[in-house]
Amino acid sequence: MMTADQILKDLKNKVYSPVYFLMGEEPYYIDKISDYIIDNVLDENDKEFNQTIVYGRDVDIPAIISIAKRFPMMSNYQVVVVKEAQNIDKIELLQSYIDNPLNSTLLVFCYKYKTIDGRKKFAKDLDKKAVLFDSKTPKDNQIPSVIVDFAKQRDYKINQEASYLLYEYLGSDLSKISNELDKLSLVLPPKSEINVKIIEEYIGISKDYTVFELQKALLKGDKYKSNLIVNYFAANPKDNPMVVIMSNLYSYFSKILTYHYLPDKSDNNVAAVLKIIPYYAKEYAMAARAFPVRKTEQIIGLLREYDVKSKGVDNESTSHGELLKELVYKILHF
Repeated sequence: MMTADQILKDLKNKVYSPVYFLMGEEPYYIDKISDYIIDNVLDENDKEFNQTIVYGRDVDIPAIISIAKRFPMMSNYQVVVVKEAQNIDKIELLQSYIDNPLNSTLLVFCYKYKTIDGRKKFAKDLDKKAVLFDSKTPKDNQIPSVIVDFAKQRDYKINQEASYLLYEYLGSDLSKISNELDKLSLVLPPKSEINVKIIEEYIGISKDYTVFELQKALLKGDKYKSNLIVNYFAANPKDNPMVVIMSNLYSYFSKILTYHYLPDKSDNNVAAVLKIIPYYAKEYAMAARAFPVRKTEQIIGLLREYDVKSKGVDNESTSHGELLKELVYKILHF
């Protein structure tokens, strides 16, 4: 199975395949490959007659095959892109076309958020006779390296602290990360180094007011900073939705609880088990000292209680901001 870079390299060298089946959980690479084909295979003059984009909810496989079997008009190729292909019933009916495709057609399936069964003949034939690509979501501990690669592709360098800040704020959403780096490319000259100050100035991410800074403040028992951050969250609820903050806090304290029960607490094993960057392993050793097992369990119980309250259970009028303030107060005063 080819990688995204290999597929894009072939496309840039005009090495085309009759069928591209792009599937998987991470939509970023599926969009990147399909967008490149849409934008670059045909000249603008040829697109009107030789480029067709359909959606899985509107077509079936016989209709797609019928389109794919047309010959291009005054062009070497036609491009047929099937978006939202995961909505098509009986996708295996494509088998007859895979066995005998039209070489002048580039038929592209964007099969997002799921994969086909690799054990079946259909998948095996796709892998042999077409370009089959599985877009997997990178593990959390791989995201900073992905950010470095994205910056390099745009002719920038990004230092470690800045890449970790983007990771902490944007998580594993590659499309968001790419979009934010694209914004920087509009204001920064090529070969610039991206640092925390640039991210704060141009992207609007404040290193001082993130859920990760809240975790660090709670770890240190810093009441002033914890309250400063949670008050900022309460004043800016659209940028700091409670569901995201709760999810991050729950993940953080769940990992601390897991750490307590690890027989091997070496940095490499902690990173592997908790699925974090080794750089953060020592932070969890500190967190385990600050939050013993019983306290960690009580905090996880609190998080569950306030998650339910945020959804309106036993809570008719308290805002999300006030709930967060209550939650942080209780964590700090166990």
